[in-house]
Amino acid sequence: MNAAMRAYYEKRAAEYDDWWLGAGRFEERERPGWYEDMSALIDMVLALTPARTLDLACGTGFLTRHLPGEVSGVDQSPSMIEIAAARRKDGAFEVGDALAPRPGFERIFSSHFYGHLDADQREAFLALPRDELVIVDSALRPESVAEDWQERVLDDGSTHSVYKRWFTAAGLLDEIGGGEVLHDGPWFVAVRSSIPRF
Repeated sequence: MNAAMRAYYEKRAAEYDDWWLGAGRFEERERPGWYEDMSALIDMVLALTPARTLDLACGTGFLTRHLPGEVSGVDQSPSMIEIAAARRKDGAFEVGDALAPRPGFERIFSSHFYGHLDADQREAFLALPRDELVIVDSALRPESVAEDWQERVLDDGSTHSVYKRWFTAAGLLDEIGGGEVLHDGPWFVAVRSSIPRF
């Protein structure tokens, strides 16, 4: 992520979960089936086999807390890490670059990070060492474009330009080199690749 996007997510940390929970600016947004899909996504995360897992760009730990096994998280935002660490007290969390290699983990998990990466960053992400990779991201809606720069507004009224991609489960799976679809809902997709990277 560039410096502007890093600053945006640091500033957004305190209100980030409003997006998940339909609070604040998201309270009036029409998202049919959102909560059912979110619940199914959480069930999918809970059903993963316990593993030594590194959650890249873990954010507030909204999904991190449901990961089974020994969990570590990294995010560039100190405020996000503070929230995540309070949420998952048995985890190990650090502020850092999510694209820096960190060997020793069986699984890399990442939620709503891959869709913000440019082509070079995606290549670096997919080359990270791991036995298994699980990516959660936003589903491509029928009325949506697959790629865009969005103008996002925070509670303080500030506006930020954010690069974002949306995916079909099949398209995301193909992009990462194949594997398995774990979740294919109206709002969220999740895929797994078991092609080891060392």
